[in-house]
Amino acid sequence: MQLDTLLINCGELLTMDHETTVVKGEQMNTVPLIKDGAIGWKDGIITFIGTSEQAKDLTSKKVIDCQGMLVTPGLVDPHTHLVFGGSREHEIALKQQGVPYLEILKQGGGIHSTVRATRNASFEELYEKAHFHLKRLLSYGITTLEAKSGYGLDKETELKQLHIVKELAKNTDMNIASTFLGAHAIPNEFKDYPNDFLQDMAGLFQEIKEQGLAEFVDIFCEEGVFTIEQSKTFLTLAKEAGFAVKIHADEIVSLGGTELAIELGAASADHLIAASDKAVEMFGSSETVAVLLPGTTFYLNKDSYAQARGIIDAGGSVALATDFNPGSSPTENIQFIMNLAMLKLKMTCEEIWNAVTVNAAKAIHKEDIAGKLTVGRRADVVVWNAPNYHYVPYHYGVNHIQSVYLNGREVAKGGAYLD
Repeated sequence: MQLDTLLINCGELLTMDHETTVVKGEQMNTVPLIKDGAIGWKDGIITFIGTSEQAKDLTSKKVIDCQGMLVTPGLVDPHTHLVFGGSREHEIALKQQGVPYLEILKQGGGIHSTVRATRNASFEELYEKAHFHLKRLLSYGITTLEAKSGYGLDKETELKQLHIVKELAKNTDMNIASTFLGAHAIPNEFKDYPNDFLQDMAGLFQEIKEQGLAEFVDIFCEEGVFTIEQSKTFLTLAKEAGFAVKIHADEIVSLGGTELAIELGAASADHLIAASDKAVEMFGSSETVAVLLPGTTFYLNKDSYAQARGIIDAGGSVALATDFNPGSSPTENIQFIMNLAMLKLKMTCEEIWNAVTVNAAKAIHKEDIAGKLTVGRRADVVVWNAPNYHYVPYHYGVNHIQSVYLNGREVAKGGAYLD
C-alpha cells in the first residue's frame, strides 16, 4: 500500500501511547517515544508508526525528512472561551491599579462587558472572529479543543454561541468539544434573582441536547457568582438531562467547588488555585481531571498558582489549557502555558507533555480520537522546530511549530496558518 505522506528521521517521535486513557501520578513523569522515528498515513489515517529503519521499504507519494526534529500528536486545549464579541484592553489600567476582578465585575466590567458585546454582535461577526482565533490556536499546534459558551447569559445569545461552535466543527477538521456555560455569571437583569436565572438556563438543556449543541455543562462556582448549593443543583439537573459536567472551581476563593466536582464525577475541575489541601488529595482516588490554567494566574498578576505538584504527588491526573478568553487570559499560545507550567507549577517536561495531550483529551472525552499517535487514528501530527521534547518548555516566547497536520493535511507551517 502506498502512503500519502511519510515522515522519516524524526529525532524523537512522541507517540504518547501509554495504552491507557489517562495518565496519573508517577506515570505522568514518563513519555512513550521512538528515537529516529517514522510515521505515515493514507487518507488522513495513520497506517505506520515505527523507526526510520523499519520504514525503508514503504512507498509514499510524499516523503518528508524531519532532519532530527521532534514530532508529537496534535496538542489538546481542554478549556477555551472561543466565541465572544469585543475585547477588554480597556480594563488593563484597573488591573494595574490592583482592582480585584470581582470588583471590576461589580462595576459592569469583566464578563458583563463581553456579554454586551456578544449580544450585540451578529452570528456572522462572531463566527468570523471565532474562526480567526481558531486558526491561531491551530498555528500553535492545537488540533483538538473545548469551546464554551457563556458570554450570552440569555437564551438567544447562548444558543447563538453554541451554534457557532457547531458550525466551526462542521466547516473545519478541528476536533471540538462543546460546553454550555450559561451559568458563567449572573446577568444584571437577574442580579437579585440568581436562582431564577439558573432555572432559565436549565430550561435550555432539552433544546441543547436535542440539537446536539453541547456535550458538557459547566458553571462558575465562586464567591459572588454561584454557590456550592446552586452549582450542585444545576449540575445534577444537567447530568439528569444526559450531559457530562465540569466546574470552574476554587479559582479565587476556596468554596469547595473542587470537592463538588469530584463528588459529582465531573470530567474536569478547572482553575483550582484556591483548592483546599483536602481537595488536592482527593484527586488521587478520582477520575476527574484537574485542568490547570497558569496563564490566567500569570495575566491577573497573582502570586499563587494551582497545586500541580500536590495533585500529581497525590496520584491525580493534570491537564493544561490556555483558558483563552478576552478578560483573564487573552492568549492562544499553548506553548507559553507549557513554559509557565515548568516555571510556576514546577511540572517536569514529561508531565507537561502528558498534560497537553493524553490527559487533556481525557478531560474533554476525546481520549479515543486525540492526544496520542496510534495506527488507525486520524493523522493529527505536529512537527516541531526543536531537537527534543525538553526544548519546547525550555525556550519561551516563540512559536516552535514547523508543521501542523490536521487529518493528514498540512494546515500550518513555520508557525503560521496556511489559508
